[in-house]
Amino acid sequence: MKLPVLGFGLAVLLACGCSHKSTAADPATNPTQTPAPAPGAMIDPPIGFENGVYRGFDRNDYPGDTAMAGLHSTFAFTGYWLNNPPGENANSWAGKRALLKQQGWGFLVLANGRLDAEILKAQKGGTTPAQLGQQDAAAAVAAAKSEGFPPQTILFLDQEEGGRLLDEQAAYLLAWTEAVSATGFRAGVYASGQPVDDGPPLGGKAQHITTIEDIRTRVHTGHLHEIAMFDAQDTCPPAPGCSLHPKPLAASGLDNLTAWQYSQSPRRPELTQSCKTTYAADGNCYAPNFPTVFLDMDAASSSDPSHGR
Repeated sequence: MKLPVLGFGLAVLLACGCSHKSTAADPATNPTQTPAPAPGAMIDPPIGFENGVYRGFDRNDYPGDTAMAGLHSTFAFTGYWLNNPPGENANSWAGKRALLKQQGWGFLVLANGRLDAEILKAQKGGTTPAQLGQQDAAAAVAAAKSEGFPPQTILFLDQEEGGRLLDEQAAYLLAWTEAVSATGFRAGVYASGQPVDDGPPLGGKAQHITTIEDIRTRVHTGHLHEIAMFDAQDTCPPAPGCSLHPKPLAASGLDNLTAWQYSQSPRRPELTQSCKTTYAADGNCYAPNFPTVFLDMDAASSSDPSHGR
């Protein structure tokens, strides 16, 4: 997938889903709870835990109930769409939260946002970018409640276009995050951590920016609610490619991340040349033991990054 530049610091990413806090119970009041292991006993490592992070995945299409049960032996959490994923006319994840929670999955809750062209079209029709963002936020919150996600779950807006945001994009995105934050849920954004050119060289030095840095600056200067960040950065390095061995989140090049999407399906050749052998011949990243299930690989600091259990 190409990354065409639309202007200084603006590039179309089209990345997310390219592939088609609870309290411990008291044992005294819950006799069925698994007892703590005896001192010196062998303890199995948490599912998908390596290098201080948990391994997960996201994709557009729901793989099926049986496949999800099998995938949980490798992955701790899954992306979960609240609305139609990018490029899709339906949402096959709808209604699956209860089953997936029963299977033991953690969640990375995703809401597909608007492309710039859609924002401008709505604006011409009399709906401002901020109004559109508020409307979409209300729809995402309603979907999250319908699915049974608890208050304080982090809902991640999928910001598909990367680089420095245009004014209307920023107005839409920040209206969305502020509206979500006002409901008792928490706002997050999936955005590009890939540096892109940001204007002419200054003092002979090239200027770069990432979408995440741009959003954080706008939040800080506007004294807005904090936003959790899900970093789309599949460039090798720092990304390890299609690998079951994720790196620590800080290796992405950005600090204070909630999650990092380090591999996409299909791979972007211009960014993954040095790790192309980790991908299948068709350029996709396939789940172990599921040769038809291609996906995007993620890492997170929690086995339940959205705190959606």
